[in-house]
Amino acid sequence: MSAAVGLGGPGDLLGQGDFFLCDIFDALPKTDLGSMEHPMFSLATRPDRRILRYAHNGTEIEVTPSVKGLATIHDKDILIYCISQLMAGLNAGRRVGQVVMLCAHDLLLATNRETSGDAYKRLREAFERLAGTRITTNLATGGVEVTRGFGLIESWEILRRAKGGRMVSVRVKLSDWLYRAVLSKSVLTLSRDYFRLRKPLERRIYELARKHCGRQPDWRISVEVLHRKSGSASPRRVFRAMLREMIAADPLPDYHLTEEPGDILRVTPRQVAGPDLPPFGAEVLDQARALAPGWDVHALEAEWRGFWRASGRPRLRSPVRAYLGWVTSKVAP
Repeated sequence: MSAAVGLGGPGDLLGQGDFFLCDIFDALPKTDLGSMEHPMFSLATRPDRRILRYAHNGTEIEVTPSVKGLATIHDKDILIYCISQLMAGLNAGRRVGQVVMLCAHDLLLATNRETSGDAYKRLREAFERLAGTRITTNLATGGVEVTRGFGLIESWEILRRAKGGRMVSVRVKLSDWLYRAVLSKSVLTLSRDYFRLRKPLERRIYELARKHCGRQPDWRISVEVLHRKSGSASPRRVFRAMLREMIAADPLPDYHLTEEPGDILRVTPRQVAGPDLPPFGAEVLDQARALAPGWDVHALEAEWRGFWRASGRPRLRSPVRAYLGWVTSKVAP
């Protein structure tokens, strides 16, 4: 990407000399813990100009739209892409910056979007909503509690266009709050199939399941609390009906939903068909953390198991030794 040459001079509109070039094509999707836990994105499919207010366990969030409307959960794909690239860079020992340079085409492909002219138009609209949406919160990132207002991204600009007018290179400055989450590695890995979820509520429920259930045997939550944490604007009875449709369709990667008496939703990890390796104990996870400091060892284990299953589930004399050897090669510079 030749557009990266010469960036960061006195005329830089974003005011940052250091930038990170998004060029890691196999980066695992990751998102920040804060926006997984708390509703910051609209689930609406039309322009949403409400002011969202949320309070739970001492955390307060107010999300204010611009005239373009609130940033949507599909707009969040841009942030997921940027976070994924930065985390992959950090794990590879590369220098990262708050300003990221990305190729619009790569972003569209990585997030399972079309690459038509309309797709580029929608991408520009997403940048505008992300920059225009303002958040006021006391939510801590990286162990620092800050009560302040900020945008989901501070600014963005198109650096290069194709002859037909489509954006080619885009430069984005992440908010201090989001960049702090990256540097403190306050992130979790998502399934690549997350981007195949088209309904906003499916994406939001998956985020909450990933954050709260993870690899536990199950996670239960009342529909009342889930309704609030999801950020859905639908009445609770409509929200409950949408949950029941989701339970019947069973679309979420990694997790299965069931309804229980007492207006409770139960989330359980999906079981892999066929013989599987027993889960590793805490000692093995600690060894993996020592080999890969700062990495999500649960995500590493899930990725390794995925390779093992895809290769036909070969018999391993020592699964632990095979896994730790794979971790060593994975994180090697």
